[in-house]
Amino acid sequence: MALEFAVEVFQNEYLPEGAADVDAIVTVTATGAAAQVVPADAAEVVIVDTSASMAYPPSKLAAAKQATAAAIDALRDGVWFAVVAGTDTARTVYPRARKLVVADARTRAAAKQAVRMLRADGGTAMGRWLTLADELFAGFEGGPRHAILLTDGENQHESPRRLTAVLDAVAGRFTCDCRGVGTDWQVAELRRIAEAMLGTVDIVADPEGLAADFRSMAASAMGKAVADVSLRLWTPEGARVVSLKEVSPGLRDLTGRRVESGPRTGEYPTGAWGGAESRDYHLRVRVRPAGVGDRMLASRVGLVGPSGDVLGRGRVLAVWTEDSALSTRISSEVAHYTGQAELAEAIQDGLEARKSGDVDRATAKLGRAVRLAHESGNSDTAKLLARVVEVEDPRTGTVKLRARVADADEMTLDTRSTVTKRVGKG
Repeated sequence: MALEFAVEVFQNEYLPEGAADVDAIVTVTATGAAAQVVPADAAEVVIVDTSASMAYPPSKLAAAKQATAAAIDALRDGVWFAVVAGTDTARTVYPRARKLVVADARTRAAAKQAVRMLRADGGTAMGRWLTLADELFAGFEGGPRHAILLTDGENQHESPRRLTAVLDAVAGRFTCDCRGVGTDWQVAELRRIAEAMLGTVDIVADPEGLAADFRSMAASAMGKAVADVSLRLWTPEGARVVSLKEVSPGLRDLTGRRVESGPRTGEYPTGAWGGAESRDYHLRVRVRPAGVGDRMLASRVGLVGPSGDVLGRGRVLAVWTEDSALSTRISSEVAHYTGQAELAEAIQDGLEARKSGDVDRATAKLGRAVRLAHESGNSDTAKLLARVVEVEDPRTGTVKLRARVADADEMTLDTRSTVTKRVGKG
């Protein structure tokens, strides 16, 4: 059974006289029971950091090997795969040749045996790891292409400019979920890679948790049925897309990923989709203000498959009115996700201020984050904040910085600051 898609638009279409910005939440939902959806052909590359730091403590590399084996076991028969070891260079651990192989009982066993022989030595150059993964995926013309990248350190052996060039080159060719083990890696660095590759980023502070996480990521990738789905946005003459951001299940800015596809039309990548999956996008369009009583189609939204077929449609409208009761009413969906974006920004700014020793700014920003988390009912983020600040009153955001905070707690808050709470539609 193929997936079925639905596109819904939630907005307050009424604007006051002279207003030009139109905001809407676009919800895309894929439906189809997991047992009925036929997964597409897929390719998987597992990238394991084997730099010298992975040897300390020894349990770190041992857990990485176990996690990689778990991911290999999760590959269904017929999936194309490879395992890459990353240092200041990159090499294929299995197969030895630079190519993908088909998963079956024999190749999975051989891959796990090769992984058991891994040793830690050398530096870290993640751009080279991603480049090798891209070369491996190049010969695969099937469905979703997914990579898992595990590291325990910083990208020390190539320049930020070089990594940027690699991300620009490989973005859109495959998705990549990134995981940092321990606390010696940089959240901003892995988040940058994950966002460019339409993947997720998270911390696994305890290496013992790696196997379950890898198994889950591989299984999720294997469940995708449609790859390379895009949102196509048309705007009328004189209008333009100001921004398009994924706001659920996480925050990801897609504005700069636009590819022109026709007159006043551009497409934005959303990645691969599986059954029973739903995502929300915040769209802002700037139009030419019209007269009171005028009505405009501000944007036509289309969901487009890899072959160009339209999978779903929606419309964003604008109506100018003198009735302030209509024009000042804020869409609950837009308001909610605007607050979630503010929450993520407050957390990241507050943690940065804390690192730099600016106590007043850190307290103010993290206090605002506590209040926003409380107002939106984001209890998961509230619990993470409580590990970094002492909460005196969540309603007002009155907090005190904790004198001692574990590195893992601070990095977990930072990493998961972009995970949002879903809003109820209505």
